[in-house]
Amino acid sequence: MKRREFITLLGGAAAGWPLAARAQQAIPVVGVLGATSPDLNADFLRAFREALKDTGFVESENVAIVYLWAEHQIDRLPGLAAELTRRRVAALVTVGNAATLASKAATTTTPIVFQIGDDPVRLGLVGSLARPGGNLTGVNFFAGELAAKRLELLHELVPSVTRVAMLINPGNPNSEAVLRDVQAGAGAMGLQIQVHNAATTGEIDAAFATFVRERPDALFVGPDPFFRARRVQLALLAAYHRLPATYALRDYAEAGGLMSYGASLNDAFRQVGTYVGRILKGAKPADLPVVQSSKFELIINHQTARMLGLTVPDKLLVAADEVIE
Repeated sequence: MKRREFITLLGGAAAGWPLAARAQQAIPVVGVLGATSPDLNADFLRAFREALKDTGFVESENVAIVYLWAEHQIDRLPGLAAELTRRRVAALVTVGNAATLASKAATTTTPIVFQIGDDPVRLGLVGSLARPGGNLTGVNFFAGELAAKRLELLHELVPSVTRVAMLINPGNPNSEAVLRDVQAGAGAMGLQIQVHNAATTGEIDAAFATFVRERPDALFVGPDPFFRARRVQLALLAAYHRLPATYALRDYAEAGGLMSYGASLNDAFRQVGTYVGRILKGAKPADLPVVQSSKFELIINHQTARMLGLTVPDKLLVAADEVIE
């Protein structure tokens, strides 16, 4: 691999900026900004690049991509967003609410294509879903709206549940909306929700220590990049304490979690890639409607269910997109 290509792929390194700046003179540069890390987004970014390629843009051939990651340090995002906008990227891809809000504050002119789990109108990102009206558009994958459905599926799998512990990250701007939807769903099902905050590995351990004392019937893990990075820890702790748990993304179930239900983020990132390609060809974010995710996945880890002594209803086995044996 040529040195220029290597540094451009690294993206986040300061040494890459001179080359990226020179590349911008010949080919467009797309910035990618996220609150987490590249390893957590590798599959999603592969889907993004494939969709971008389908529109005619191939990384390191006729488009350069610069990746900046906050590595779970949310307070770094405003500075990283400002750095990308100063470099006059042709488009900016934002992964998650925090990165999107930081980017919106950094620029009113650079096209931004977001991938978020909350209502972009409520967040003040766009004027409306059909006609965004500004420099932002993107994909909403319904992290909050799907919360009540996740709770319903958990209740179907474990009908005896009455008290559900809910683990949320208070530093996540989406947590409030998720909590609101979970509490509304719980009220309709006659369930009690016990909220526990965690923003560090130690606080996750402390939460499970509390579960030992309070003995909830099940666990609802809020959608959060930090929790996703700790998905193996969460799955192991839930299994050790024999606590049925539900999660937002399929890789929790793949890591040993009992079940997951949520939007396909691969599908969401493909849509982001398509929109970026259209913008590079001249489309304006104001004219590109916000896409609502329409592909959702129910994943059940049958092995974990058996270990917990649970019998998965046939209805759920049939409805599941994948049953992990």
